[in-house]
Amino acid sequence: MKHPIILIAALFLGISFTQAQKAILTQTIKGVVIDQQSGNPLRNATIVVEGSIPAISSNTDSQGVFKLVGVPIGRQNIRTVLVGYENATSANIEVTSSKEVVLEIKLKEKISLLKEVVVTSGKQKNRALNEAAVVSARQLSMDEAVRYSGTRNDPSRMAQNFAGVSGTNDARNDIVIRGNSPTGVLWRMDGIDIPNPNHFGTLGSTGGPVTILNTNMLKNSDFITSAFPAQYGNALAGVFDLRMRNGNNEKYEYLGQMGFNGFEFGAEGPFSKNSKSSFLVNYRYSLVAAIQKLGLNVGTGSATPYYQDASFKLHFVTKKSGTIDIFGLGGESHINFPPDSSDNLYTNNDGKLRNSNTKSLTGVIGATHTYFFNPRTSGKFTLALSAFQSKYNEEIIETGKPDKSAYVVLNKQTKISIGYNFNQKLNAQNQISAGLLTDVNLLNLQKDYLPNGSTVLTTLTNAQNTATLTKGFGNWMHRFNNQVSTNLGVYAQWFSLNNSVAVEPRWNLKYQFQPNQSLSLGAGLHSQTQPLDVYFYQSTNGAGQTVLSNKDLGFVRSLHGVMGYDINFSSNLRFKTEVYAQYIYDAATESKPSSFSMLNAGAGFAFPEKFYLQNQGKGSNYGVEFTLEKFLNKGFYYLVTGSLFESKYKGSDQVLRNTAFNSNYVFNLLGGKEWKLSKLNSFGIDTKFAIAGGQRYTPFDIPASKAAGFVIYQEDKAFSLQNDTYLRWDLKFSFTRNGPKATQKWYVDFQNLTNHKNIFVRTLNPSTGQIKEINQIGFFPNINYQITF
Repeated sequence: MKHPIILIAALFLGISFTQAQKAILTQTIKGVVIDQQSGNPLRNATIVVEGSIPAISSNTDSQGVFKLVGVPIGRQNIRTVLVGYENATSANIEVTSSKEVVLEIKLKEKISLLKEVVVTSGKQKNRALNEAAVVSARQLSMDEAVRYSGTRNDPSRMAQNFAGVSGTNDARNDIVIRGNSPTGVLWRMDGIDIPNPNHFGTLGSTGGPVTILNTNMLKNSDFITSAFPAQYGNALAGVFDLRMRNGNNEKYEYLGQMGFNGFEFGAEGPFSKNSKSSFLVNYRYSLVAAIQKLGLNVGTGSATPYYQDASFKLHFVTKKSGTIDIFGLGGESHINFPPDSSDNLYTNNDGKLRNSNTKSLTGVIGATHTYFFNPRTSGKFTLALSAFQSKYNEEIIETGKPDKSAYVVLNKQTKISIGYNFNQKLNAQNQISAGLLTDVNLLNLQKDYLPNGSTVLTTLTNAQNTATLTKGFGNWMHRFNNQVSTNLGVYAQWFSLNNSVAVEPRWNLKYQFQPNQSLSLGAGLHSQTQPLDVYFYQSTNGAGQTVLSNKDLGFVRSLHGVMGYDINFSSNLRFKTEVYAQYIYDAATESKPSSFSMLNAGAGFAFPEKFYLQNQGKGSNYGVEFTLEKFLNKGFYYLVTGSLFESKYKGSDQVLRNTAFNSNYVFNLLGGKEWKLSKLNSFGIDTKFAIAGGQRYTPFDIPASKAAGFVIYQEDKAFSLQNDTYLRWDLKFSFTRNGPKATQKWYVDFQNLTNHKNIFVRTLNPSTGQIKEINQIGFFPNINYQITF
């Protein structure tokens, strides 16, 4: 490890801290001001750069557009005022020399005169962009995703810093929300539900080792962890409601970047000088191969992962027909795990060496058309085509014998989505919205495997089928007065494969009983389909016929309840706590008495191969969370989050057990400071310390394993043991330099700085009965360089 550390030190020592130029560099801040409820542009709003002398200000035109010219670089506060609306302040906006700042400012119409509120920073920064999400929801800031130590510019890893959220392991970005399986997470992009946006994903999973998402392409988005409003469905755990930003419609801008996620290039700009339409494109290619040559461990042993991804957005503005947006996101990844007798990580449960390779393809292209019938009423049509493909092949390697296939997978899913959303703001107190969406899944699933103790491949799935999921919602938002607001909605879905139906009421309430304090309540029913390939597992019945024994599985269902309290000690310091309870029923379990439940699946690359499943299982998650957050102010911030919880389940044997995700507690401490070295240069230090209960696991049955020749677990003691406490400290150093034509940013993020040995998995050699512990990723320096011009 000496050489990489020397290389990193040399990189930072080599950065030139030259003196700032005497000329003051400035930049343009522009954007649009819209009504928060209707989305309609607002004219005659006044936008001012706070503290600017002479004053820098602008008024919005008939399209709600404004432009502030000559804004000094650095962090600025932008104040927006409009008669009849609550004032708003966008705080700590980073202004650089190379890239114009584009803002979308939402104003809430007054019922009566109110004091100023801050919508994107300060005491309102934590609130979700979706006004209907008032409990267990917060805004995902892309600035924070880049700033926080340990995130690797990944929205999923950023979310792991929030209360109630933890990761399954360092090698993947799957997230556990309040004890729920990662399969319960919904990913949405610009109003369209999308497949797993991660490299090396599998059908039905929601995470992976490397994200396909790109923080350079996203704008601030929402993350919801419980009791989500009626707009979201077919999920039990949480929602990532992501939004891709528009390209600059007046100026061509470019980006180059190199870091853990790969080599990257991006471009944006107008289609023509006379057009308000714009484009935004980005391409990225894997850098891991180069990292491994430095001798650093990225969690894949001797195997080298390759991946690439691209994303784009086209934004078209018409004169009378509304706006049209077309976006795309796609990634390709593959890796080969060679047999390696010195690395038992790549041996299977029979102790034999394996050669395996996997490949995944993910892509989605979507289009939306938004049209305002009048200033208070709008409709949004969506159309999308998404595709997912995963290939996996595993062979047994034995000396003197030909290679033998042990696992062959080829899963293909193509999804056609079409929908329409309607929104009407009746007045300042009432808003109604409704929507209907249909997903048509075209499936081609093939999976063959070698059962333990067998020498012949058995077909697990062989299906060419169509499964349609139709979803609809309606929501009424009502503001009783300036202090009390509520949302009442209903969500429903129908699954064509077995005609499962769910109708789910949703409700929340917020009471602002003091200017700086509020109470919130939320409750609702939620349901979700099983991972699609589980429905098509083949088995043989008593008559020797091949049947799909899981095809009639219904939805897994849950009831959520949340109560929260929020207090702002100042405009930059906030404390929040929530207590929650979730009751899960109709979970998939075996028809015979056993400890198995699908509630424990979803943290790996594959799902359990179980047959004749029935909706008999139950589960519960309950706990308390707190967040103490000082928002970035005068270059300093910190975030302290904590969660205490229990996650339990019952299989078909009716024994109450810990779930696989019941780590009991998670605590995070983050903080950072940014210093201005000159008018052009800045330096920052960010850190994170995480401590969490260890993951649960099931003990081996060593005598039975030795007798059988493959691994057997003590299923009656499922998840009865727990790994040691998880500890990790990350430390990040960053440097920003603004020039007349370009802005450069460097950072090095020392992840797991103390090289703490956190357990990843235990393996058993069934021949010898020897157990081996394999640790998670140790010390890992993540270096990143970015230039914008």
